[in-house]
Amino acid sequence: MAVIDNPGILLYTRIRKSPYFYASRKHGVARYSVYNHTYHPRHYGDPTAEYWHLVNGVTMWDVGVEKQIQIKGPDAFDLTNMIVPRDLYKCAVDECKYVFITGPDGGILNDPVLLRVAEDEFWLSLADSDVNLYALGIAGAKGMDVTVQEIDVAPVQIQGPNAKKVLTELFGERVLEIPYYGLMKGELDGMDVVVSRTGYTGEVGYEIYLRDASKHGVKLWDRVLEAGKPHGLEVIGPCHIRRIEGGILAFGADMWYEHNPFEVGYHYTWMVDLEQEADFMGKEALKRIKAEGVKRKLVGVDIDGEPLGTYIDNEMIDVFPVSVGGNVVGKVTSACFSPRLEKNIGFAMLPIEHTEHGTELEVETPVSGRVKATVVPMPHWDPTKEIPKG
Repeated sequence: MAVIDNPGILLYTRIRKSPYFYASRKHGVARYSVYNHTYHPRHYGDPTAEYWHLVNGVTMWDVGVEKQIQIKGPDAFDLTNMIVPRDLYKCAVDECKYVFITGPDGGILNDPVLLRVAEDEFWLSLADSDVNLYALGIAGAKGMDVTVQEIDVAPVQIQGPNAKKVLTELFGERVLEIPYYGLMKGELDGMDVVVSRTGYTGEVGYEIYLRDASKHGVKLWDRVLEAGKPHGLEVIGPCHIRRIEGGILAFGADMWYEHNPFEVGYHYTWMVDLEQEADFMGKEALKRIKAEGVKRKLVGVDIDGEPLGTYIDNEMIDVFPVSVGGNVVGKVTSACFSPRLEKNIGFAMLPIEHTEHGTELEVETPVSGRVKATVVPMPHWDPTKEIPKG
């Protein structure tokens, strides 16, 4: 029997549809995946062209798959602070934080953007998982006065150098006052929204979180398209080339439950505050891990050989084995060809003794076989992440 290289994805009732599903589909979705039990548009035919639209102009993404978990009530702060290793006493109302959710062993259970929309209300914009059940279980076991539920809120992302122009068309000059990782509550043509200065690109960007999204999704989509026309807005999928350039991790690919925050790259260790007075899930385990030191770490790699593609074009069905001296020691977790760097780049999880910059490796790729690779700093582009703050 022949293997079908590009099997289709079944469209049916068992998999959820985002509030923007039918609107985004009109733009010619070429590939879906399933994320948070929901169809996720991955690209519209040419991921490399979408990359150039993102880094040179402005783009809109259907990311309604990022289900919003609301933690609300008198004990909302205590519960949220208990599952997150960042010190949320440093998170004011109308601020956002990129956070890990950790288990008792210090493992990473999710990496959402957290939005504090009120003194007693937090939203977790989840990566692909059902970690809301974890929060619900802790709340129930501890008898907390709090509700944990998925709410009818769904975001779209507006990303790229011209994102501010589009948002100004929609909300006026006041949107320019939102600080990096801040948020603003507003109204647009009778629709209640929360606008945050966040994104998944390493470019200037915003997310528009629409309340009553199941009712107003198409209306918001069309309104953003209209505002974006003068600025050349293009609809694209999440751009993994730019993600990998920017050192942005994908939960489920670059990290999973068995990984802890100290293993997933030097620039994420600040997301664990072991000095805070409050306890959190995994605190003692992470203290021990930090004291003992990690045995493996995620690093950046440059990979020789023919171009690897865009990560979302079936070029990376499996991880790539990494060898040293003929022995497999680790794996490349995400990789692509960067058009502007004109080379293959990626992330690799390696034993700590092979993580020094300049370390030479061998990687088994599907397009070139075994090729040389080198450990390099992360991120590959904009190493101090100044672009999205601009």
